[in-house]
Amino acid sequence: MPISNEHVAARPFLRALYRDDYYPDHVVDRGRAVLLALCERIEADPPADLAALYALTRAATEEFNGLEAAFEAAGSEIETVAREEIAEEFRFVARAYGFADADAEELIAPREW
Repeated sequence: MPISNEHVAARPFLRALYRDDYYPDHVVDRGRAVLLALCERIEADPPADLAALYALTRAATEEFNGLEAAFEAAGSEIETVAREEIAEEFRFVARAYGFADADAEELIAPREW
């Protein structure tokens, strides 16, 4: 399903990670796919409130948790720069879909990175 939100469709998700050779593109691609799938889920069934949004973002965060092993296998890890970049992308998604008041920590509450 193509993204209909123009701001989201134009967003170069995880740009800072792609620019840094420390993060392997093939693993960053998987993270970008998680974010795009989150956006598709939001557009397919818009969350009625913050609780519903948090349920979606927490599921996506769990998917990012699963990428830690892939980063490590490629000689990388989700460290400070990556953590901040990923968290910012979740904040962007919340704002882009009308949840400017979403708590950044709640969006990624189950993170292990």
